[in-house]
Parts: sequence; structure tokens; C-alpha cells
Amino acid sequence: MSELRLGVNIDHVATLRQARGEPYPSVVDAANVCLNNGADQITIHLREDRRHIQDTDVEAVRLVTKKFGKPLNLEIGVAAEIIDIAIATQPDWICVVPEKREEKTTEGGLDLKSIENFQKVKDACERLKKSIEGVKISLFVEADEETLNKCKEISCDAVEIHTGDFARAHLNGEDTEEFLRSFRASRKQCSELGLGHHAGHGLTAESVLPLISEKLFIEYNIGHWIICQAVYDGLASVVAKLKDCLK
Repeated sequence: MSELRLGVNIDHVATLRQARGEPYPSVVDAANVCLNNGADQITIHLREDRRHIQDTDVEAVRLVTKKFGKPLNLEIGVAAEIIDIAIATQPDWICVVPEKREEKTTEGGLDLKSIENFQKVKDACERLKKSIEGVKISLFVEADEETLNKCKEISCDAVEIHTGDFARAHLNGEDTEEFLRSFRASRKQCSELGLGHHAGHGLTAESVLPLISEKLFIEYNIGHWIICQAVYDGLASVVAKLKDCLK
């Protein structure tokens, strides 16, 4: 199996900046530190409410990833204005996510069982594929058989499985075997469907270990925990240690 990939989500560096309206901390500096210390890609989420990442951040971080020859993974909803920005920026990867303004963070995967939602996502992915040469698209979904089959009907290259509920159960010391079974099943199904099998949301250095040990995913996107732990250990140290775990 090829080396597991670590995507570092730096949204919450921007959260700190926006809390005071200062020009610091810099997401550009954060991207540089992460890529200098083993991150395989940078992930940012441009939300409609602009609560953390701003429009200007997208192009600025894109320039950093280009310098390192590493991918920018841009998380977006399907709002037309956000898709326009994605097309203008030309990221390597786009992860299509659900988005509600009232939520604290993304609460679950895309609902592709809804005919209306399915069509919106399908149309958005087709436009992105047509407008960005070579772009790869992942869909943020639950480890659900019907949903994964729906993903195959859309122009996507991978799925990112929502690991938030698993991560919370792990943090609370609860039994996580049911989650692991669902991830094993989704890995097998994605292999059969020809889709990449990625993981993201809520993961920490501890909760990611059982996923790594079973080689359940080929890519892990981790953000909030990294930025929180960096308060104590420093961003460079946290990213380097987490990358070592994946190796």
C-alpha cells in the first residue's frame, strides 16, 4: 500500500485571526509550516458565511501549495458564488460538503438520497470538472451503502467519509466497533466502485490510530485538533509527529 496522505486543515488559524480582526495569525505562514513538516496537502473550507477562511485566503494558500508542488484541497458547498471562486482559483482537489449557516461545524455527510440534493451536487460537480482542467473531486458523505452507490453516479474521484461521530465516541471512551465495521464496509465498496477512500472530521492523534492500523483510508484530513494541540507543542512539531504516525 502506498504511503498514507495527511491533509492539514488550517481553517482554525483563520478562526483565531477573525476573532480579533487582526492580520495575524497568517494562514499563509501556517500552510508553509505544515508543508515544511510533512503535510501532503493543505485543506481549507470557504464557507458561505466566511466565518474563517476569506476569499483572498484561497488564492494566497493556493500559491503556497503551488510553491511546494502539493495539492490544495478546497472544501465548498454548492452555492454558485462559491463555485465561481473555486473555478477562478483552480485547486487540485475539491471536496463538496453540506453546509448550514447555523451549524458550529459540518454536522454530517451530504444527503444524496434526496433527489433535489443529488441533482444539485451532480450539476455542481459537472460544472467544476468542465471548468477546472484535471481537478479531482471528493464528496463528503457517511459510510452508507446507498449513498456510496449514489456517489458513483456523480463525476467524483473519491469520497471523504465523515468520521465525526466515530471520533466523538472514541474521545468519550465508548465502543467504536460499529463505526469500524462501517468503515471496513465502505472501504470494500469504494474499492469495487473505483473511488478513493478518504477520512475527515473530528480526528485526533489518538482516534486516528485504529483507522491507520487497519489501513481503512488512504488519506486523512485533520484540522481542529492539530491547531488546538499546536497551542502547547507548536504547529511544526504536531504536524511532523502526526505524519510519522501515518508512515
